[in-house]
Amino acid sequence: MTNRNKAPSQRQLKVGELIRHALADIFSRGAIRDEVIERHSLTVPEVRMTPDLKLATVYVLPLGGGEVDEVVAHLDQHKRYLRGEVAKRVSMKFMPELRFKADTSFESSRRIDELLASPKVVRDLGD
Repeated sequence: MTNRNKAPSQRQLKVGELIRHALADIFSRGAIRDEVIERHSLTVPEVRMTPDLKLATVYVLPLGGGEVDEVVAHLDQHKRYLRGEVAKRVSMKFMPELRFKADTSFESSRRIDELLASPKVVRDLGD
């Protein structure tokens, strides 16, 4: 049995939230000098931690949704700096490695809304 199907522990959730808040603070202050990142206001909807707390997967989304892949690539270039900045704000014995990914949850929920509003589904639901 793998751990992929298990819900995250309270500790994983708490550490993920602490890192999420620290990164949101760093992004809002404009601490990264990078022309691609500076062009966007970034939001961090979620940070998922591995069970051993050694890896943090950071889901980011530029407001407006433009240049998502380019922003993620540039954040990846600055991950050592960002890890150091997070370490200054979050007290942990070992600071996890940061991995950045584009957040697709808004796109997924939009797609579900479109499916629910489609004529076939509306017809099946009846009055």
